[in-house]
Amino acid sequence: QVQLVESGGGLVQAGGSLRLSCAASGGTFNSYAVGWFRQAPGKEREFVAAISRSGGSPYYADSVKGRFTMSRDNAKNTVSLQMNSLKPEDTAVYYCAADFREFGLERAYMYNYWGQGTQVTVSS
Repeated sequence: QVQLVESGGGLVQAGGSLRLSCAASGGTFNSYAVGWFRQAPGKEREFVAAISRSGGSPYYADSVKGRFTMSRDNAKNTVSLQMNSLKPEDTAVYYCAADFREFGLERAYMYNYWGQGTQVTVSS
């Protein structure tokens, strides 16, 4: 069973950048696909990005495509989310999630393992 811990959130001005990290422990990390989700106050959790077990072909929500880049380092058991050109509407708690399955990764219910989240606040 894998445990996930996110870090790297904070307060940034619009147009700025942040890099989130998700550190995994307690499992064979390269056995899990990983996704990033976010949840703003009063809104449902929404898909941000996902990456396969091998790290190939990450895919993104349309709202972040071209601004966010997801990557993983299986040797270090970490996944990163580089967020550029941040907008106030990106403000949310960001969660990483993991699962053995590699389909339906844009759906939160497909993931069995979740981190505690890290707050990202983008000021205008």
